[in-house]
Amino acid sequence: MSEAVFYDTLRQGLWTAFLISLPILSVALVSGLIVGLFQALTSIQEMTLTFVPKLAAIAAVFWVTMNFMTTTLVSFFKTSLVPLIAGG
Repeated sequence: MSEAVFYDTLRQGLWTAFLISLPILSVALVSGLIVGLFQALTSIQEMTLTFVPKLAAIAAVFWVTMNFMTTTLVSFFKTSLVPLIAGG
C-alpha cells in the first residue's frame, strides 16, 4: 500500500467519523447551552439538571440517527476498507 492510498483512506475514515459524530455532538452542545442558560437565569445550581436533559437528548438523537450512522459506516467499509483488505 502506498502512502497516498493510506492517507486517502485515513482522510475518508476521519471524515466518516466526523459525519457520524456530528448529530450527537451538536445536540449535546445545544442542550448544554440551553440548560446552562436556564441555570444562569434561575440561579439553580443542581448537578443533575445539567446531566439528565443532556443524556436524554443524546439518547433520543442517537436513536433517531442510528440508521444514518450505520449506513454511513457500512458504506465506508464497503467502498474503502474491504477492497483494500481483499487486495483490490
